[in-house]
Amino acid sequence: MPQSFRPRLVTAALAALVAAAAACGPPPDQGVLRVWTEDFEIRLKPDVIPPRALERITYTVTVLDKETREPIVNGEGRIFATNADRKTVYNGLTYGPEVGTYRTTITFVTAGDWAMGIQFRRDSTQALQRSEDWRQTVRNELSPSAEINVPTTPAPTPVPPGTPPATP
Repeated sequence: MPQSFRPRLVTAALAALVAAAAACGPPPDQGVLRVWTEDFEIRLKPDVIPPRALERITYTVTVLDKETREPIVNGEGRIFATNADRKTVYNGLTYGPEVGTYRTTITFVTAGDWAMGIQFRRDSTQALQRSEDWRQTVRNELSPSAEINVPTTPAPTPVPPGTPPATP
């Protein structure tokens, strides 16, 4: 093998190894939705993907300044959603515990497609800035029997009167 070919072979092998390692796991921000306003980059991550109707879904929302990429501390905001039947759900954001991170919960009352949006501001002296809307598909709720995986035991069979007791 010529001397000039070895470095290229080693480089190609290392590149293949790095690509294989990267393909092994999910990307670090899998399931994160990114939206923008005039001044903010907002990342939303629901705790359940895809969400189901009648389940409380917790959203973790991270807000960064669009220009400086610094987290926004103690801001104010809300998330909202409306379906085709004009049912609307919304909730405010609660700050913390991580810097620039907020939490909120939403319970979708029906399955189907929901138009969603978020509004945010640094503080109460500024106007709320609205993100572009996105569409969220909500699945049907789980039936009560699907939620509980408790094995059922058959009811005992009644013993007719006069039957002698079983012997071990």
